[in-house]
Amino acid sequence: MHLTYYGANSWLLQFDELRILVDPWLVGSLVFSKMDWLFKGDRTHPIEDIPENIDLILLSQGLEDHAHRPTLQKLQRTIPVIASPSGAKVVQSLGYSSVTALKPGDTYLFQETLEIRALSGAPIGLSIENGYWLNYRPHDMSLYYEPHGFPPSALDDVGTVDVVISPIVNLELPLAGAIIQGHKTALTIAKTLKPTVFLPTASEGDIRYSGILDKILTVVGSDTQFKESLILEGLITQFVSPEPQVAFEISQP
Repeated sequence: MHLTYYGANSWLLQFDELRILVDPWLVGSLVFSKMDWLFKGDRTHPIEDIPENIDLILLSQGLEDHAHRPTLQKLQRTIPVIASPSGAKVVQSLGYSSVTALKPGDTYLFQETLEIRALSGAPIGLSIENGYWLNYRPHDMSLYYEPHGFPPSALDDVGTVDVVISPIVNLELPLAGAIIQGHKTALTIAKTLKPTVFLPTASEGDIRYSGILDKILTVVGSDTQFKESLILEGLITQFVSPEPQVAFEISQP
């Protein structure tokens, strides 16, 4: 398995020749509802080459940092998309021709090799967005992805996995509390799923943020604290903070 991190929540997963683009933000700025004065993200090192030969786009949410319209407009509209219901609405509005909406509890078998199970994720407004359990059947390699630190209540049902991709810090706003709660849940996820490798997502990486929200956001937790927690719990999980835009290989134990 090869994984490439593009910052924020954007990942490229590769199982053999199967290439999956997850929550892609690859071009332009990250802005919510065109309010760049409120919050804006820009890369310090722009992505020069958008990944090619993508077999599947996987969207966990419909918000801009998961279903980034400028990026989705750059990609081929014939690429199959699996998404949360809100994410599905975004790509359907852009003219994508093969869109499958999954709600928590739904499963889908892609190309007879990749089993995808939607799990409950972050509460956004009145809806519950998706996390995902992926199992690549030819090598029986499994991965759990949830970008806000909101694992399903029945996490035990997921079983052990090879890789976890989830945040390890909290991002907190005054009065609103934690909009990302990895500092609270990452260790529980690691203890329950016992992954070989834990990769953080929703990290700053090579991205520069600005705007009102950025000035009042508080970060709770750090890579060092999480690594120390893994050691104290006696877990053999390897924590890896990936270098943005550089492929990272994970082999089966």
